[in-house]
Amino acid sequence: MNSFLAKLKAAGAAALIAASVLVFPSQGLASVEEDGVHIHIYHTNDMHARIKDTDDGGKSIGMGVLTAVLREAKDRDADTLALDAGDTFHGTAEVNVNRGLAMARFLNIAGYDAMVPGNHDFNYGADRLTELAAALNFPILSANIVTKADGKQIFPSYKEFTLDGVKVAVFGLTTPEAAYKTAPANVKDVAFENPVEAAKRAVALLRSRNDVVIGLMHMGLDESSEFTSKRIAQEVPGIDLIIDGHSHTRLPEGLTVGNTLICQTGWHDYSIGDIELVVKDHVLTSKKASLLDKAGLTGVAPDEAATLALSELEKENAATFRQVKATSPKVFPAEREKLRSEETELGNLVADALREATEADVALQNGGGIREGLPAGKVTEKDLLSMFPFGNTVMKLALTGAELKAVLEHSVEYTPESFGGFQQVSGVTFTLDRSKPAGERVSDIEVGGVPLELTKTYTVATNDFTKSGGDAFDMLKNAKVVGEYASPEEILAQYLSTHKTFDVTVGRIHMVEARQKAA
Repeated sequence: MNSFLAKLKAAGAAALIAASVLVFPSQGLASVEEDGVHIHIYHTNDMHARIKDTDDGGKSIGMGVLTAVLREAKDRDADTLALDAGDTFHGTAEVNVNRGLAMARFLNIAGYDAMVPGNHDFNYGADRLTELAAALNFPILSANIVTKADGKQIFPSYKEFTLDGVKVAVFGLTTPEAAYKTAPANVKDVAFENPVEAAKRAVALLRSRNDVVIGLMHMGLDESSEFTSKRIAQEVPGIDLIIDGHSHTRLPEGLTVGNTLICQTGWHDYSIGDIELVVKDHVLTSKKASLLDKAGLTGVAPDEAATLALSELEKENAATFRQVKATSPKVFPAEREKLRSEETELGNLVADALREATEADVALQNGGGIREGLPAGKVTEKDLLSMFPFGNTVMKLALTGAELKAVLEHSVEYTPESFGGFQQVSGVTFTLDRSKPAGERVSDIEVGGVPLELTKTYTVATNDFTKSGGDAFDMLKNAKVVGEYASPEEILAQYLSTHKTFDVTVGRIHMVEARQKAA
């Protein structure tokens, strides 16, 4: 074992690092042992542009240490690949401000070999994603993303590698949920084909000429999804390994489905996945998955090139981020699960700001669109961009009472489970009974303190993501737009500057369970 790996084991990362990716082939050493060729695959997923070790309150590993792990390991073992399973280019203010280009630079420095696009990688639009692909030193793969106009594939389906005589094929797949889990306008010219059928085509092509076939997927394991990596493993024999993303699932030792090992690291760069494959006489004889967490990397010095790139990026962004845009009277935390399942003070604040700016009867803000909270005191451009990272605009729609009720029903369809489309509201109150079936949970709706009339027309403010059918709000796709406004962050900054004090206590969504408990 080399000294780098020994240090990791001494730091508590035993058996998690043994070999890695080929950055400098001339320096790499093959990992051929008596039982066969040992191949290691390092993988990440759903990093959402977490590039610093201070991101997420210090939970993220950061590109400095991540790059050090990949480059050091690759430099010592040629039989290694580094793969990313998507949702990578978008998510933090530092990366969003230059529309993902900074993330492309960090991925190149780290030495990745391939990635698959996730739904949020389309957040800057499909054209921008192809530009980012051109900036990478490695391919973006997806076998099921095509143009609507002519059905041509936008990215290569697969890439084949030869590692010490072992032939390894990697093909990509992206969840069809990307059609509505980014703003639909971002993918208006893109189609996401059936991933099961695309996987069958890829395996039929690659299985006969490769020793190992890997599916690199942004598919997920959420049972509410039509297509999951588990379903693909069940319905498409011949996939040895699936490196997955999308559902933010942490699989410390992977998940075995039939003869397929499914691996996922969780999210936000909290862990690095390490998979060890053993191939003897062109037969895959062993596969083992593990995760390397931040605690096990405390002795690893950040890579110098990545550290320099982080410093340069910070300087580039500093002037923009320092600008004070507003003040806040107190801290408004952004608790992810609460924003996606129940009414919150922060959600009410945002919805109130949207309603005032648009002079709408009702305002709606999807909980999944709020990614960070507000600090007390000065609110900077960086605070606002971190809170609203998606570049949305606000629209005012004309909806009937029946249409508004349908929107509210879909909003609470999954609660108490987390749902990014859960709407924080202003101007409307209602009773929610979670014991009732979906579509029948909302009652006692009042707009402006007056009972809802199903045939009456109301004005409703929301963002362009929700209006265009994001989070499956299909009932809004053809809604009449009666006004278009600035971005949510600009509107909130103006609201905070105008109102020095305001009441945003909860109480707009009345829970039946809460009433019964009080009684």
